[in-house]
Amino acid sequence: MAPTRMLWVLPIAAVLLIVVSSGAVGHPASGAAVDFSIPAQGAAFTMTNSPTGNAVLAYEIGPAGSLVPAGVFSTHGVGTGVSLADSGSVVLSADHHWLFVVDAGSNDVSVFHVNSLAGAGPLLTFTQRISSHGVLPVSIAVSGPFVYVLNAGTSVTPGNIFGFFLGDHGLLLPLPRSSRPLSTSASTAPAQISFNPAGDVLVVTEKNTSVLDTYVVDGQGYATGPTVTASNGATPYGFTFGRGGSLIVSDAAASALTSYTIGSTGTLTVKTPALSDGQAAACWVATVDGGKFAFADNAHNNTISTYRVGPAGGLTLLVPVTATTGAADTDMAVGGPSGQYLLVYDAGAGEIQEFTVGPGATLALGFAVFGLPATAEGLAAF
Repeated sequence: MAPTRMLWVLPIAAVLLIVVSSGAVGHPASGAAVDFSIPAQGAAFTMTNSPTGNAVLAYEIGPAGSLVPAGVFSTHGVGTGVSLADSGSVVLSADHHWLFVVDAGSNDVSVFHVNSLAGAGPLLTFTQRISSHGVLPVSIAVSGPFVYVLNAGTSVTPGNIFGFFLGDHGLLLPLPRSSRPLSTSASTAPAQISFNPAGDVLVVTEKNTSVLDTYVVDGQGYATGPTVTASNGATPYGFTFGRGGSLIVSDAAASALTSYTIGSTGTLTVKTPALSDGQAAACWVATVDGGKFAFADNAHNNTISTYRVGPAGGLTLLVPVTATTGAADTDMAVGGPSGQYLLVYDAGAGEIQEFTVGPGATLALGFAVFGLPATAEGLAAF
């Protein structure tokens, strides 16, 4: 693996680029000292998605947001070596104790325990690799003890979702007969699966068909559905949840965000129709400040747009271009204390950029990690 480089940028300040080994970090451009003896305040994870052996690349979020390489951990499965065109291929449990990773090349899911950030041992401990019970897993959803995997399928094998129970010691136990179809047996190119905040509805976005699938989940973890709803905007991609439990979906074709309310039976009602940010290919979305603000990551012109989320989930475009990113953005995540950092994975540049989230959801570029392999995929943080 190539040496890791770090970049620190401060507004209206000189830029200092330092090439360092995988065990070191950059320093502020101002020359001020950073006390690296302070325990890490969070962590970020991506994966190599290598067809010769998948692995997790881990980074601790240290003082002032420094990204400190924390190891490379084999998943014991393999990737595809090409983009999965997804969101959620690397995900964390809500308590940040477990990390789940798709091995799309071997049709598996790998599980890691996330250890203490005190630095007494490795950040991750491998616990299991298990069949995804489908073909080409691309995204994972976690809510309490229940885990669902979205298998994209192929032109000859239909996609599906499949459920697991998260048992003791991080072992996934398959839920018998929990496989559920997508909207059609044809190729749907699904992008993401996730639970709603209440944990009783699963949502799947399908790019090829421009529909949203919803499944009602009972107390035993079994899903009923799908209920298929035409997307308000073309090519629904990544999504998250905002205030009032609203579903906020990125519509890539229109470079827009659409918000929906979710009924108890999985019905979707449009709250704010596809609201364009005037950019190109909004593919990923993340919320901060208790869901009050949403960021849209525009993959085709490398910008981030900011929306305000109303108490009931309504959207207002706040700033069309809040920040510029690297090349070919393919995922983003929120991490650090109180979600104070927005991390963006730029596949075209082989980097993870980190922005500090300020008042009113302003963004200031901080540290970055360079030299990621060209096959890397996914991003999760806390």
